[in-house]
Amino acid sequence: MTAPNTAPAPSRGGRWIEEWDPEDEAFWQEKGEKIARRNLLFSVLSEHIGFSIWTMWSVLVLFMGPEYGLTPADKFLLTSVVTLVGAAVRVPYTFAVAIFGGRNWTIVSASLLLVPTVAAFMVMKPGTSFDTFLLVGLLAGIGGGNFASSMTNINAFFPLRKKGWALGLNAGGGNIGVPVIQLVALAIIGASGGPRVLLGIYIPLILVAAVLSAVFMDNIASVKNDTGAAKDAARDGHTWIMSFLYVGTFGSFIGYSFAFGQVLTNQFGRTPLQAAYLTFIGPLLGSLIRPVGGWLADRYGGARITLWNFVGMAAATAVLVVASMQKSLPLFVAVFVVLFVLSGLGNGSTYKMIPGIFQAKALALGLSAEEAAAHGRRLSGASMGLIGAVGALGGVGINLAFRQSFLSYGSGTGAFVTFLAFYAVCFVVTWAVYLRRPAVAGAPATATTEAKPQLSYAEV
Repeated sequence: MTAPNTAPAPSRGGRWIEEWDPEDEAFWQEKGEKIARRNLLFSVLSEHIGFSIWTMWSVLVLFMGPEYGLTPADKFLLTSVVTLVGAAVRVPYTFAVAIFGGRNWTIVSASLLLVPTVAAFMVMKPGTSFDTFLLVGLLAGIGGGNFASSMTNINAFFPLRKKGWALGLNAGGGNIGVPVIQLVALAIIGASGGPRVLLGIYIPLILVAAVLSAVFMDNIASVKNDTGAAKDAARDGHTWIMSFLYVGTFGSFIGYSFAFGQVLTNQFGRTPLQAAYLTFIGPLLGSLIRPVGGWLADRYGGARITLWNFVGMAAATAVLVVASMQKSLPLFVAVFVVLFVLSGLGNGSTYKMIPGIFQAKALALGLSAEEAAAHGRRLSGASMGLIGAVGALGGVGINLAFRQSFLSYGSGTGAFVTFLAFYAVCFVVTWAVYLRRPAVAGAPATATTEAKPQLSYAEV
């Protein structure tokens, strides 16, 4: 979604940057890096709170005892709906950056978080109908959109050589919103507080994030509404291949974040307080490791890191099947935390691959280094919204799989078997498309032609 703008841009207010070229080393050293890092910092803050609001129902359901009249299946359905909306709004949120500007949309998107938070504050009490909880849960889904707009915005600020680290740090800082709200809930439950206390804490934090975004962030004038980029990204097979792989990494992270506490309470008989003591550990470590995944991808290639990461996720899931069947809580929790860590690592490596794939294709088609970098920024920005949205749908699938598994078998074992098979497919796709043999420029590796130059995606 980003494109170089060599023509003089009209002067405008509201912290617009008219000239931005992060690939120019002199520009980057002189002033670009400082500006980019400042925007990254406050982007992380807004996205962090967005993740907390999106996943607040993963902890609110722990407060909802028998007096609320909800079954385990009802709660899994509720969290599935929240995840679904969070996935869907990522697409328009991606393009909102191009229409309104990164700073301007960050202010708006942060302010919108007040809507689901205040609504939940009003209805969170016994006697509220399940339909009302579903409706309010739909509103909470908008917090998931902040990720897409934030990643698209930060993608425009950093040069390709820094994207793995920057996007990993941006996403990881946002992902930490999941364990943070779980830790806050733990403290509130431990102090015998109610869910409204939790919601009351976040209302002023939302206001702070919006104000700081207005004061310290910038818009980039050359990031413009490019519908052609969106169409080109949607037509490119790699957008959908990477979407599939992101289902395996981020879909796992967000799905397990919503479901972990419910599995502990329903399958292992943990109380809400006992579950809260454990649920934050996995999302916290998975969030912290995400920048490391980006850094490793910068150094060794995202495809290689992603491939072996799926091997680890499949192995961990196989152990979870055993732990679930044997009802071993210590083994189950320990391996689930490992699975969270691997999902976070894979989140960083897959997102690093996206701009590299499009730039590699541009270079193979004969574009100059500068033109290829601009092409990579343009298509990767457009594709990130689609990839992020499809990836988040994995969280919906995980919660629905757990719901069906508990309805059919009374445990999550059936769901884990399904996840194991899915990770095996992700491994095969990563190997076949990005590591098995050189890919043809302009097409996934499964296409063949002798007329076009060849390239390898092993380094992306």
